[in-house]
Amino acid sequence: MLVTLELEGQKFMALNGGPQYKFTEAISIFVNCETQKEVDDLWEKLSEEGEKGRCGWLKDKYGLSWQIILSALGKLMSDPDPVRSQRVMQAMLQMNKIDIAGLRRAYER
Repeated sequence: MLVTLELEGQKFMALNGGPQYKFTEAISIFVNCETQKEVDDLWEKLSEEGEKGRCGWLKDKYGLSWQIILSALGKLMSDPDPVRSQRVMQAMLQMNKIDIAGLRRAYER
């Protein structure tokens, strides 16, 4: 009924609530990535037999939603220059898997 696990030092606890409770996008696991390699690796491994979505979202083979994003995304999108932050937002909205170089290009343009 209950399982505890640890991923990269982060502890999680899950409870089997029975078949009447299904995964939805209302619950997701958020992963901050420092490098494109980390984004790429997690994206491919977690979406295997699952479903790739937009803006860094995916569902794993069990239907659990994950957000695989760049740890600096918040900083890029909250830049005091609204034009700059809007360019980053627009670039991200065009992506499935997050492309760090693409976000930086949009930011620096």
